[in-house]
Amino acid sequence: RLEEFLKKEVDLELSTQPEFEERVIDFSEVEQLMNSINAIPAPCAPVINPQAPNAATGTSLRVCWGLFSDDTVECYQLCYKPVSHERHSDEQAEHMLKVKETYCTITNLLPNTQYEFWVSALNASGISPPSEKAVYVTAPSPPTIKTEKIRSCESAALVCWESRDLNPVDSYTVEL
Repeated sequence: RLEEFLKKEVDLELSTQPEFEERVIDFSEVEQLMNSINAIPAPCAPVINPQAPNAATGTSLRVCWGLFSDDTVECYQLCYKPVSHERHSDEQAEHMLKVKETYCTITNLLPNTQYEFWVSALNASGISPPSEKAVYVTAPSPPTIKTEKIRSCESAALVCWESRDLNPVDSYTVEL
């Protein structure tokens, strides 16, 4: 029976022509809804860590921060400026670095100087609010020993030095 059926010619033409109305469908609401489902929200503000011990040299600082959320982050924007106790502290030059990691070592800084740091997170949706500001301090420069003033005897020695830093140094350690 199948063989007989396949031998027959079948007329596939429609007897009447279909009439279609030209309709314009507005998909803007659907498109907006689809975009909102696939969109990544802008990240939350990062949290900058306080200065860690041994994170400074006379000319560099290692700054670390983190996120307390599962935000998608493409990079971070680290900003810093020297702390000034003068009235026009807003006029200090701000520096900005783009960083992929949650840490950065900043170089070419002044010895024994306070710097203010803050960080923002970025992704395709935008930039986060900045973190709270944290103050870090570079290490002082080593003092210069005044060799012309060194005096000694059998049971004592006098060693004099002077600081090369503009800001006062808290203390010195003398090793024998």
